[in-house]
Amino acid sequence: MIDLKEEKLMVKGKYGCLEKIISYPKLLNIVMENNTKIILKRIVDTKESREYHGLMRALIQNMVMGVTKPYSKVLVAEGVGYKFLLEKNILSLNVGFTHPVKFEIPEEISIKLESATKITISGIDKEKVGFFASEIRAIRPPEPYKGKGILYEGEKIIRKAGKTGK
Repeated sequence: MIDLKEEKLMVKGKYGCLEKIISYPKLLNIVMENNTKIILKRIVDTKESREYHGLMRALIQNMVMGVTKPYSKVLVAEGVGYKFLLEKNILSLNVGFTHPVKFEIPEEISIKLESATKITISGIDKEKVGFFASEIRAIRPPEPYKGKGILYEGEKIIRKAGKTGK
């Protein structure tokens, strides 16, 4: 179900409800058709209006897709002794520091521990899922010499040659 009131868009679905305040310059006209279809029309045809049109279309599509099928990201810890620990709503990372790095998990995001070195982050808001995954990955990004670090599943790390001996 999609509801549009003034500048507030609300999308309800099987997995939850998302709201977004659509604040844009007066370049677009948003119209609801039969309470099921949203139509974006440009008022003027300038570069800025085309940019906003594409942005708003993508944001609305992400909202609709998120409430029908949640988004997910899979992170893998590569390295000796690297692991994830999940305790209630706290995620602990052991990634080579002297102390574990702890993250508090937001309410709208769920984390599933598939193994000690693999987690799945899922939620209905694509932006929040991707941002939380990138925050975790930023703690120990993969390095090109040994390939150690936290990386997305399926990500290819281009390896570099080390120093050459004399």
